[in-house]
Amino acid sequence: MNHRPDDRRDNAQKLQSMVQNTLENIDKAEESMAYTDSEEQLESIRQKNERRKESIESFRQEIKDESQR
Repeated sequence: MNHRPDDRRDNAQKLQSMVQNTLENIDKAEESMAYTDSEEQLESIRQKNERRKESIESFRQEIKDESQR
């Protein structure tokens, strides 16, 4: 079984792409809130977006760490 070498040259770029995708998902989720009357669904979207925001902060910290290597 061959293992691929650990190539981290494009990690920061991949992480930045993940940040962008997550921001887009937050925007789409917020837009979808206008189309529901369910308080349960609204709360679910809010909670998911909070987790997404936490993920973005983690991604940004990883980008910072990668740029210091």
